[in-house]
Amino acid sequence: MAEFEGRVAIVTGASRGLGRAIAELLVAEGGHVVIADVLADEGRAAAGALGAAARFCRTDISDKAQVEALVDFALSEFGGLDAMVNNAGLSDNSYGSLLDADFGDFDKVMRVNVLGTMLGTQFAGRAMAARGGGSIVNISSIGGTRAGWGLPIYRASKTAVVGFTKCAALELAEANIRVNAICPGNVPTDMGTFAIGDDDEKTRRLREAVGEARMRFQPLKRQATPRDIAEGVLYFAGARSPQVTAQIMAIDGGLTAGDPYSQIGAIMAARAQVEAEF
Repeated sequence: MAEFEGRVAIVTGASRGLGRAIAELLVAEGGHVVIADVLADEGRAAAGALGAAARFCRTDISDKAQVEALVDFALSEFGGLDAMVNNAGLSDNSYGSLLDADFGDFDKVMRVNVLGTMLGTQFAGRAMAARGGGSIVNISSIGGTRAGWGLPIYRASKTAVVGFTKCAALELAEANIRVNAICPGNVPTDMGTFAIGDDDEKTRRLREAVGEARMRFQPLKRQATPRDIAEGVLYFAGARSPQVTAQIMAIDGGLTAGDPYSQIGAIMAARAQVEAEF
């Protein structure tokens, strides 16, 4: 039997990128999915491509009333809710110095990335509690688990998602609701490659350049795909993880495990170079 057979999920930000891959896999595994997004045309197209097992609901997840209506829509269309995937998110696109940042996108990014995740968890949690349980999967980032340069608002927001996930898991456990988070690493989506534009030669080369630069810091020399993240969501959302909650899973090719380059090797090479001069 398919792993998500007969189950219902909401996936926010599912018109493209990671969210769409998640929705596609859940449907392929026998589930029904509500695609939630502010991009109406793309969202309808994504749902249409998945057929009768999918519905689209235009939703701004930073708006409380719209998130409540989204959950009600899923219940009305499919009769229940087993999994909530809080995937929708924004980046502040601030790649320069912290000292020069103007924080102009602070409210917008925080309302989507943090408040949106909290609202999705709250309203989905209420519906799940009434039915005896469920699974909530929050999409954070490796930027939310380790320090780094740039993207200060985005990093702060994704760190908040990690902390909130653990707190929600503790509180909702009594209702048999599991809450976990996934922290994607280098995945070539529009937001993840810093490449915005048409699918032309310049965009292709930008994607390749960014991918090559990132791969130098990743121990596992394999480019991740949106499907890799979707597989992690399927594990948390389905029946294989009934005893798993409050966990933060990095799907990052080992990037957050440590430096893939040997510091000892570099030190010994430096020593050898000096000793060779004498």
